[in-house]
Amino acid sequence: MASVAVGLFGCVAGAGTTDVTHDGPFKPEYLGIETHLLDRDYEGDDLIAFDVKMRGARGRADVAAYADCAAAQYALIRGYGFARHLRTNIEIEAGVWQGDAVYSISAALPRGSRTIDAEVVRANCVETDIPTV
Repeated sequence: MASVAVGLFGCVAGAGTTDVTHDGPFKPEYLGIETHLLDRDYEGDDLIAFDVKMRGARGRADVAAYADCAAAQYALIRGYGFARHLRTNIEIEAGVWQGDAVYSISAALPRGSRTIDAEVVRANCVETDIPTV
């Protein structure tokens, strides 16, 4: 498992979004996660979309981490051990950061550099108080 690259924060895009620096302590407010099954292939791998919302993000990386946590927990709930980050679009409107992320989840380690070991990422989420599905 040491060769698994944790794909936190990869390919984050969003029109009109910028990273924000806060001078005070980081006090995020996680506003929820919605999941949508997009596709299931013949090998049993699932393509899942996660919509996450939060306030108080320091920047896009915080929103991407929230989506990664959702994907990791979802994979574990479904009996899979891995996820592969495909894309994340992020927007901010009226102080609410919104992430639209897509992952494939699978039992076997998927190809690609943005793979997530679900157990490792979920443990990190618990440690850093980021909620999951």
